[in-house]
Amino acid sequence: MSFTEAAQDMRDELVRLRHSLHTTPEIGLTLPRTQEKVLAALDGLPLEITLGKALSSVTAVLRGGRPGPAVLLRGDMDALPVAERNDLPYISQVEGRMHACGHDLHTTMLAGAAHLLSARREELAGDVIFMFQPGEEGQHGARHMIEEGVLDAAGDRPVAAYGMHVVSSILPAGVFASRPGPIMSAADVFEATVKGRGGHGSTPHLARDPIQAGCEMVTAMQTMVTRTFDAFDPVVVTVGSFHGGSADNVIPDEARFEATVRTFSAGNRALAKRRLVEVVESIAAAHDLKVEASIRMGYPVTVNDAAEAAFAGAAVDELFGPGRYVVAPNPAMGSEDFSYVLQEVPGTFVFLGACPPGRDPATAPYNHSPEALFDDSVLPDGAALYASLAHRRLAAADAGLGG
Repeated sequence: MSFTEAAQDMRDELVRLRHSLHTTPEIGLTLPRTQEKVLAALDGLPLEITLGKALSSVTAVLRGGRPGPAVLLRGDMDALPVAERNDLPYISQVEGRMHACGHDLHTTMLAGAAHLLSARREELAGDVIFMFQPGEEGQHGARHMIEEGVLDAAGDRPVAAYGMHVVSSILPAGVFASRPGPIMSAADVFEATVKGRGGHGSTPHLARDPIQAGCEMVTAMQTMVTRTFDAFDPVVVTVGSFHGGSADNVIPDEARFEATVRTFSAGNRALAKRRLVEVVESIAAAHDLKVEASIRMGYPVTVNDAAEAAFAGAAVDELFGPGRYVVAPNPAMGSEDFSYVLQEVPGTFVFLGACPPGRDPATAPYNHSPEALFDDSVLPDGAALYASLAHRRLAAADAGLGG
């Protein structure tokens, strides 16, 4: 029986697990109920299981029937602090929390892959590491799991690593997409506190207005991007938070703003960090103000190995036939902590369309929306691709073909 046929036979079980996870979303690094459900889903399989110490992770190793290298498969498990606005029989039962990014699907598909590969364990010339990860949404869960040894769980470092992410829009349901090289951006946070001297709004010349200077900084940052960086190596700076003042006729002592900084190369990431600080410090000096500015480093660029990206595309074609895999023309401006894994191990990150029937992928609410919906029909396909990637990669290594 093929992986696709076996996965379809598991469809009802996969849907039940996904719905159960969706009703009880947990956020951050501590996901005790989610961890419990994952362990129950893996119960009875021939896996070596290790639980995280600083986070509610689950690392499961499947030993193949013959010796060989290891391959890692990763699924993230955490939800978001979003209040769900959907009419579903399995809507979130936790106020203010929702699986708005589809991680409940990732967890389910990875558990399904563990079942599929366990059934064919004797065929495997090597081992498979299943990485069930908390804390993807800003808590650096992948980095924590690497520090706790997930990459060494099978003994030797894996020869390849694969991650997957569903999208509620953009791609039609069942269509996979990836690309060689950068596929998701680095994401850092720029923070600035502009310190002036308060006063009465009627006499601004007697004060040092941090709001006016802060607004000038925001505009100058945008101009700096277009005049400093090559448009073909994109940089995006978006100020999403600006706070200052308490009344219309009061000039405050200080104003604060924060921006997300998205880059696709190490050089631009370093240059953006330096130039943003220089811009706001220069404007502050011109207005006889002070500014405290810094960058809080977030996730690195997610970079796919070219050979592994081509390997994943070939696996999709073999499993599902032509038309189910597309090469993404451009990387996405979102960020991912699977980037930490890909810094250590060659691999690839694949998107999977999960837009429900009746919704237009071009206009459907995107991931992180309180109205994001993901179609259960993609669960067997995701599980089958996870399993096939590991199976094919170990077979290629056994044949001496590499990636």
